[in-house]
Amino acid sequence: MKTLRAVPRTVRLLCFGMFFNAVVSFTFIYLFVYLTGPRGLSVGQAGVLSGIGGVGLVAGNFTGGWFGDRYGHRRALLAGALVSGSLLAVLALLPTPALAAALPLAQYASGVVRSSNSALVAVGVPEGSRRQGFAVMRFAANAGFTVGPPLGALVADHWSYDWLFTADGVGTLLFAAYAAKVLPARAAAHAKPVHDPAAPGLWRELRVRPAVPVLLAAIVCVDLVYRQQYSTLPVFLGDHGMDAHIYGWLIALNSGVILCLELPAAHALRGRAPLSVVGCGLLLVGLGYALVIPGAALGWALALMLSLTLGEILYKTTATAYVADQAPAHAQGRFQSLYAGASISGQVLAPPLGGALYTAAPGLLWPLCAALAGLAGLAVLWTRRLPGALTGSDARGDTADEVRSDAAGEVRGDARPAPETGSPRRAVAG
Repeated sequence: MKTLRAVPRTVRLLCFGMFFNAVVSFTFIYLFVYLTGPRGLSVGQAGVLSGIGGVGLVAGNFTGGWFGDRYGHRRALLAGALVSGSLLAVLALLPTPALAAALPLAQYASGVVRSSNSALVAVGVPEGSRRQGFAVMRFAANAGFTVGPPLGALVADHWSYDWLFTADGVGTLLFAAYAAKVLPARAAAHAKPVHDPAAPGLWRELRVRPAVPVLLAAIVCVDLVYRQQYSTLPVFLGDHGMDAHIYGWLIALNSGVILCLELPAAHALRGRAPLSVVGCGLLLVGLGYALVIPGAALGWALALMLSLTLGEILYKTTATAYVADQAPAHAQGRFQSLYAGASISGQVLAPPLGGALYTAAPGLLWPLCAALAGLAGLAVLWTRRLPGALTGSDARGDTADEVRSDAAGEVRGDARPAPETGSPRRAVAG
């Protein structure tokens, strides 16, 4: 409850909407089955279409924050949800060749929604409470994804896979309507988005915060490793006599532990140095894969999943909040987009790279995963020595403070009077 009290009411309402959206976002879990089943595509063709969609998702995460910084995070969220929901609602009616354009566009819009959600939490929760804010956001998303897949299986069994897309699309459109209601728009009719042409560019902002690029690179590396649990790990377990039921229980263990421990952990560790917490989390991910190097006994598999889960609890919420705290106000969306893209890059990279290595040299996969995650963790721990690594954003002056206040007001709904200089007021338009 203490964690929830640290999060503004509007952000809590937004997180409830994320939970609902996650419940109905089961389409892409069953996409491959749908393409090879009702659509009649070969495994290779389905793989290409799924891969194109994944590229769209990553691209949306990387670029969604730019739209938010320029036009308003609320507008970016609503536009992305409307595009994604509309396409998904009619996807089952489209001819198969049209899927090559519709799937990546729908995924791209979903990526914009994801990065906009993170940016809205970042600007809506004050520094010092962002770990709790992002923990609540992840709790809502994980709870929804826990409910969604079995619900999607019921829909597919009792009706058809086509209804999965329809339900996902309609649910996303309902989320857009809900978000439009709970995220207050600017009262001033002449309000303009936060966009200062004189503000430093993104790369300049990253250069003066050297810990952030190192952290982002480490997240890309560890996500490549972390997401092996969804691609090569079930193949590895099957090759050693553990069927899909055991794998399913391992994934259930992951979800259950996260739901039980992530919020309390965020509250308990809120005073700890963020890079230390993130670095330890990445080391735990590496340790998890090191535990299956001796063999694939059930005990080692359980230890792997527990170590991965504890590492995820430590690093994901803390890293997201750290990037938000480091971001300058005029680039909060783009900083969140960089993190969102890095944190989902493994969805595209992990299956082909891990699958190729497991096919060529299965004995090398887990040692390399352990080493890569371990080096990423050590790199993050090393960044504590870099200038400004342990502090928030640099001092920005009065103008940047005005921008930060306006950006936060997009979520809280407050409206400050326009400056008396006669110049247009810079604010995030809803």
